[in-house]
Amino acid sequence: MLRTVKWTAITLIVLLAALFLHYTLPQNDIVRIVGTDTRRIDFGENSIFWASPDVGTGAGANRDVKFIEAVTPENRVRVYRNEDTGWGWPPYFKLNSFNLQAEASNLVSNAENPKWVAIKHYGWRSEFFTIFPNAVSIRAVEGPDARIFPWVNVVILATLAVLILMAWRMLAQFRERMVDPLIEDMGDALDRVDERTDQARDRARGLWGRLRAWAGTWRGKPRR
Repeated sequence: MLRTVKWTAITLIVLLAALFLHYTLPQNDIVRIVGTDTRRIDFGENSIFWASPDVGTGAGANRDVKFIEAVTPENRVRVYRNEDTGWGWPPYFKLNSFNLQAEASNLVSNAENPKWVAIKHYGWRSEFFTIFPNAVSIRAVEGPDARIFPWVNVVILATLAVLILMAWRMLAQFRERMVDPLIEDMGDALDRVDERTDQARDRARGLWGRLRAWAGTWRGKPRR
């Protein structure tokens, strides 16, 4: 039972960490921008998936949000929000959403004369929850077959792997030097307690046996 609970907890932790990294780490889409727009958004239960107001503007229950509309080489629609991240999380320190919107508008093209770009973004697109990935940067690429190696993701994941291995090793050494000897001492103490209990039980049994034997000697004596 405890083993099942342990592995269930580990699985949940790993799954949550994977989802967190997938949402936060940057991704690149090769697309053709077909339009830009600004819409008034009323935030509800999905507000956690929207960034804070643009740096220097006020907060409220609703605000204008900039969007970038695009199409992939496979003619799949992509819609990105364009919001500042400021100094908050995730740490992209994006302060140029207005400039990025201008760049996107300048790169709008049609199917007859396409301009292919790489949009770096983070986050998820969900039609059910009405959430959009946040565009971080845009740059032109040579064509729809362009490939971008995720150097940032590789460095971050490798660093996390090293830190996890170091933490695991430190915990193993701590357990080996501190916890295991303590558990062993407790086990020895319990063994000594059990041994003393057995000895006391044996002495009690011996005393009871002698009392019974002594009582038995009185049964056979004649009454005067």
